[in-house]
Amino acid sequence: MKTNTENNTLTIFLEGRIDTNNAAQTEKDIFAAVGDRKENIVIDAEALEYISSAGLRVLMKLRKTMKAPLPMINVSREIYDILETTGFTELLDVSKALRRLSIEGCEQIAAGGQGKVYRVDDETIVKVFCNGGNIPLSYVREELDNAKAAFVAGVPTAISFDTVKCGEYYGIVYEMIDSKTLSKAITDEPQNIEMYAEKYAAFIKGFQAIHVPDGKFKQSRDIYNSKIEALKSWITEEELAVMHEIADSIPLTDTLIHGDPHSGNIMIRDGELMFIDMTEVCYGPAILDIGAIFRDLISAAQNTPEACEQSMGISAQLSAQLGQLFFAKYSGISDPAQLGEYLKAAGLASAFNIGANIGAYALVNEMARKKMPGVVERLIRGVIIPNNDALKYLLSAK
Repeated sequence: MKTNTENNTLTIFLEGRIDTNNAAQTEKDIFAAVGDRKENIVIDAEALEYISSAGLRVLMKLRKTMKAPLPMINVSREIYDILETTGFTELLDVSKALRRLSIEGCEQIAAGGQGKVYRVDDETIVKVFCNGGNIPLSYVREELDNAKAAFVAGVPTAISFDTVKCGEYYGIVYEMIDSKTLSKAITDEPQNIEMYAEKYAAFIKGFQAIHVPDGKFKQSRDIYNSKIEALKSWITEEELAVMHEIADSIPLTDTLIHGDPHSGNIMIRDGELMFIDMTEVCYGPAILDIGAIFRDLISAAQNTPEACEQSMGISAQLSAQLGQLFFAKYSGISDPAQLGEYLKAAGLASAFNIGANIGAYALVNEMARKKMPGVVERLIRGVIIPNNDALKYLLSAK
């Protein structure tokens, strides 16, 4: 038996066989490692080959000492059958071992902020979360859960299958969509950008009209408040309170927003648009998606043009042009002066989006940490806080 403690969680790695010959010693070893802990304990069964009733009773004793269900992860099919037959899948929080999928020799067909996408065969692709270090399994499973819930709710999106392990990284297997991203279509056919902008605007409006009343997704208010907490190392308590006040103005709703609805996250299949990358789907007001689109198509084109090509697969010039056309089609405003005012509101929502997210990003990215002082002065203190009343009105307006 091996153990590891990380982020206040004790992981116990069980190996080989646990039966009447070694169950008593295994019990002593486990409780010596656990000590006075009543929570934050995980059993990793990846190397466990067999467990008898004597071994199961050890797990039962450990479960009785805990405040919450005992997680048992990386359980093989053979061990899972034993647990299910004996009823232990009802007593423990059991997770089966992930299927291992090799991407050696597979064609890379896309890349983004979180990782890379590979063609596995003619019918499936795998999104490998290989950017930004080891992205945790909980984050990957959240995208899978969102993707499945969104598909069932009628959101135009790819069919998702399962979570897998690709080398040291996690991945999600999706159906192969033999089509282009919206970014690629515009890059290949710049003369049709207005037509694509019209489709884009109609698609976003249709998505934002979907009602999912059974609470399958998180509320954007809660998500933003959680992310804002990461700013407390960079701003004053008073400034942090103002940021939370703004987030608290976000209404509770049963309509969906995508969270990252840029043109690189939209595929065109048989002339119809559909979303990929469902990590940030949640309940929320449409203005939050509008702010995200402004952030990616207009702000990024002006301030970080290289990010357009890298993250969205479109040049800064085409991105800015698409942004202007999208907002005109989406808002229905043709007068340039009125459209300018609308873009100011979208830009303010974009500023709040970036300001709320940057602290969480800085927790895992060294470059973001270096930029934090400048971002705080320019964006949070220079734009968001002076306009907090306008933001609260903007976010709460129907």
